[in-house]
Amino acid sequence: MIDGRGKEVMLPSVPARIVSLVPSTTESLFELGCADRVVGVSRFCVHPTEVSEVPRVGGTKDVDIDRVLALEPDVVIGNCEENTREVFDALEAHVPVYAAFPRTVDEAMDDVGALGRLIGAELAAARWRAEADRARADLKQEIAERGFFRYGYLIWRQPWMTISNDTFIASMLREAGGVNVFGEHASRFPVVEGNELGAAGLDLLFLSSEPFPFREEHAAEIAGVSGLLRGQVRFVDGEYCSWHGVRMREAFEYLAGCLRNGWSQVPVR
Repeated sequence: MIDGRGKEVMLPSVPARIVSLVPSTTESLFELGCADRVVGVSRFCVHPTEVSEVPRVGGTKDVDIDRVLALEPDVVIGNCEENTREVFDALEAHVPVYAAFPRTVDEAMDDVGALGRLIGAELAAARWRAEADRARADLKQEIAERGFFRYGYLIWRQPWMTISNDTFIASMLREAGGVNVFGEHASRFPVVEGNELGAAGLDLLFLSSEPFPFREEHAAEIAGVSGLLRGQVRFVDGEYCSWHGVRMREAFEYLAGCLRNGWSQVPVR
């Protein structure tokens, strides 16, 4: 198979021992029926709850290479955005590494199928795809009834950091009818000032639950420095907006609910 780096990954057989370095991939492996084959995960892998019993191999950037190799995996699954080239280089001398890099919803949907082929779970991946396609179609119907909106999306504080269209988050929000006011920025994760947010002509400013855990005091703060109305500042569940993998099926349902409820939902995790 060809991974997100354009590298060919060859496995002699269906992997019996898998290490996952990506939270969303770990969740996908469990839902695709491979829980008993996951022998190592990153410390950020928290879903599903059963993953708490799996050995940890460090963070996504500071992977303990020796610990990974001690688990004798048949394959290590990573992500080009969450893990580093140094991690991949250190591992590939000893074990096959498959690194995905979906940046759009279409790519991420296809990536679940690729993951299914990689681990011998094609049927489970196909069933998931059918369910996700239905949830995606239902979301599109919500857009047809409610139209489009202009938004900004903050992922960090001090400094305020947002997203361009060259991100999976923007692709997910586009599925819900969102038009990113900072979409054409040259940087994938631009730093912006409060006055820029106020002058951007947005309808809604989203504060994500991750990676920075925005709370009510931050909503009041950003309204004050930007001049936006507090009612324009809304909380969203960052896992539903930024996790690719099997979480997308629930994410389509979550976003449809947000549209129906006027974005009154708050982070649920």
